[in-house]
Amino acid sequence: MKTDPESHKRMTQRHKEGFEKKKAAAQKEKGLLIVYTGTGKGKSTAAFGMGLRILGHQMKLGVVQFIKGALHSAERQVLGSNPNCDFHVVGAGYTWDTQDRAADMKTAANGWAEAVRMINDPSYDMVILDELNIVLKYQYLDLAEVIEVFGKRREMLHIVVTGRHAPEGLIALADLVSDIRPVKHPYQEQGIKAQKGVEF
Repeated sequence: MKTDPESHKRMTQRHKEGFEKKKAAAQKEKGLLIVYTGTGKGKSTAAFGMGLRILGHQMKLGVVQFIKGALHSAERQVLGSNPNCDFHVVGAGYTWDTQDRAADMKTAANGWAEAVRMINDPSYDMVILDELNIVLKYQYLDLAEVIEVFGKRREMLHIVVTGRHAPEGLIALADLVSDIRPVKHPYQEQGIKAQKGVEF
């Protein structure tokens, strides 16, 4: 459908007016609790993209990567090499690889201790807790304790949580939640293996 120039101009003016009105109304500043969940690809990628923004502003980033400890990741190399990034990896792989609940609970507790240290340290501007939702789903950590810590965080600290199956309590507390859903995936539909630079 072709739009004439005058109609297009009126439409874009309305969009601009709406944007400016929302921008003027949003005056509060605070640290955000951000959750990326859902069964689609891109949750960790979105979180690490925000981490790059923090580092680009010369701010301090903390990362605790649960579950994926046994896997190589290029983002770990890049972010971890930045002097303003404190990157910790815990766990020995996915739960179906370890098959040891006691060991998984112990490594989750170690990772959570690092997370709490970062959250309580005023030098950090953002803390990314990659795959924490999976840890909570399997009840390796106490959800009530996690929510309590998040609820008492410093006013300007951003916390980003990733992983499938975000619990309802965390979603309710969060300021921003994105539910990433799959539409098409090369692994499932075409039998294409994980690609360097795309998945790792």
